[in-house]
Amino acid sequence: MKVAIRSVWCLALLIGFLSLSAVRGVNAQADPALGTWKLNLTKSKYESSPPPKSETRTYEPSGPDGVKATFNRIDAAGKSMTITYVARYDGRDYAYSGSPDADTIALTRIDVRTIGTILKKNGRIVQDTKVITSPDGAMRTQTSTGIDAEGRNFTNVMVFDRQ
Repeated sequence: MKVAIRSVWCLALLIGFLSLSAVRGVNAQADPALGTWKLNLTKSKYESSPPPKSETRTYEPSGPDGVKATFNRIDAAGKSMTITYVARYDGRDYAYSGSPDADTIALTRIDVRTIGTILKKNGRIVQDTKVITSPDGAMRTQTSTGIDAEGRNFTNVMVFDRQ
């Protein structure tokens, strides 16, 4: 009888552990920030800097609690650029390549749908952004304040639609 109870207890623990592991894996895969996003210029607001002609952003998982990002942008003058980074949500600086405005990025996950982002150029903060993914996961709104490569202050609200 004791062996049967012990076997049932061990089986229950194993099922509980596997269930928690599966939920954790599903949550990691269900990160609402991941995916491909296209800039919606109609819904976006560029206060003091010209908007790009177009932009598509792709966010992929990278290691534990990390993201690999690729932005394909055609700026207001028609110049094509690609910006990339690989970073973790730990508030530390990571390389940010392809942008004239910044050379590092630091990410902080505020909650499951909200991310804080700091961009720096030569160690100086040049942009502070709050990113919010809508509850239905269809829209991403980024509110950014900072200074661009030409020294102009800006506040932009960029709205991206999930592709």
